[in-house]
Amino acid sequence: MNALKKILGAVWIVLGPVIILFLISQAIDKIGVAESDIDRLNTSLQWGIIILIFIPICAGLVIFGLYSFKGEYDKLPTTSDELK
Repeated sequence: MNALKKILGAVWIVLGPVIILFLISQAIDKIGVAESDIDRLNTSLQWGIIILIFIPICAGLVIFGLYSFKGEYDKLPTTSDELK
């Protein structure tokens, strides 16, 4: 089970930046297709907000992956007494 946690940790580490790059490429695609200046401005604003919201989410995904890859989750507490 711990090996699976480390493998998935590496997946999360890679997945964070990949998601941001995918969102940026989609934003460039959609902004370039906009027909008028107002459409381009609205599309730019929408994609800017989407990307700004997803940057901290993806950063958290990378941090979670780093902890998992380092083995911080190898032994999880089973009772509340173990938390002290």
